[in-house]
Amino acid sequence: MKKELKELIQSDLKRSYDLPLSGKERFFFPLQLKYAVLWRKTSYYRKKGGLLGKLYALRLEKLSERTQIQIPPEVTAGPGLYIGHLGRIILHPDTVLGKNVNLATGITIGQANRGAGKGTPVIGDDVWIGTNAVIVGGIRIGNDVLIAPGAYVNTDVPDHSVVIGNPAVIHHSEHATKDYINRRV
Repeated sequence: MKKELKELIQSDLKRSYDLPLSGKERFFFPLQLKYAVLWRKTSYYRKKGGLLGKLYALRLEKLSERTQIQIPPEVTAGPGLYIGHLGRIILHPDTVLGKNVNLATGITIGQANRGAGKGTPVIGDDVWIGTNAVIVGGIRIGNDVLIAPGAYVNTDVPDHSVVIGNPAVIHHSEHATKDYINRRV
């Protein structure tokens, strides 16, 4: 396994466990963590082309059916991706995630097809996205942002913010994700 891929996988594992892991701990990974590892491998080898990328893509598709997590290999994600639970998670292929992003169950990150917000979100570092949040459009979510459960976000969000409600109401908070994002990488 290439060094770059190994480092990304290690950063994702670090968000859930103290490293290094024993073989026994690896065997009992929760399914959403197995998904994250397989997604990293699929994303990496897909860019390289060839048979290995296709095989990983098939495995990811099967695991996606089982977990209801749909993160296409085209999504760009920094180190420290954390998927909190099994359940419906849907990301558009053009989504960009920074480092230390937490994804809760029921979230949708999607594209807007018209207007000033046309496009897909770019999400910064240290962002916690709560259950059933929806983030759409060509918007930028800053660093250190907490998006509350059930929020509908279709506007830019500055750094150090808490986003609540539908429509989104943005509140400045100097340490918005303190105690929400653990084991930062």
